[in-house]
Amino acid sequence: MKESKKPGLGTQSLHAGQKADPTTGSRAVPIYQTTSYQFRDTEHAANLFGLKELGNIYTRIMNPTTDVLEQRVAALEGGSGALAHSSGQAAITAAILNIAGAGDHIVSVAQLYGGTYNLFHYTLPKLGIQVSFVDGDDPENFRKAVKSNTKAFYGEGLGNPRLNILPFAEVGKIAQEVGVPLIVDNTALSPIPVCVMVYRLILSKLLSKQSVFIRRGASLSSPTAT
Repeated sequence: MKESKKPGLGTQSLHAGQKADPTTGSRAVPIYQTTSYQFRDTEHAANLFGLKELGNIYTRIMNPTTDVLEQRVAALEGGSGALAHSSGQAAITAAILNIAGAGDHIVSVAQLYGGTYNLFHYTLPKLGIQVSFVDGDDPENFRKAVKSNTKAFYGEGLGNPRLNILPFAEVGKIAQEVGVPLIVDNTALSPIPVCVMVYRLILSKLLSKQSVFIRRGASLSSPTAT
């Protein structure tokens, strides 16, 4: 029996995460504008809210259109899953708070987008998370800044506004040796060359700003964490 061929990047870009509408045969992803969903019965509702069964509960939590976007981005970037956010700062904050809490520490490149720097320098310390800023041009600076409570490394694929390139391979290797995830804000770069090079180094989280590349379709502005 002939093995099915894995879809190429072009096919995944157009169709990953979506099945054609079984009723109309429509190929395009519909925009579901609903805020709420119908439950089959009270048991179905209880199972959904109890996380015993997968399904749509409320659009603030999940939406079929957003779900297609998340599955498509995960497929393109080689991730096990993705979570869309309404802003880049929300995606970054969620990625950090999913790993670190009060009393923890992260190491970040010093060459950061201004909004991210303010988040790390002013906001995270209020939550008890300390951030050490290092010159990302020398990967060993990450190793030197590691503490016993370090939970993650952070960098930008293409620095804003300096346009410096994060040394993915070297920093990823150090992160793997230390045992922490490397989080990368990939706003200005295509996810394709990044995932080919970096996922082999166990890049745990990749933050992509889809508003830069995706203008129409599943979402208008949807930074994701994969």
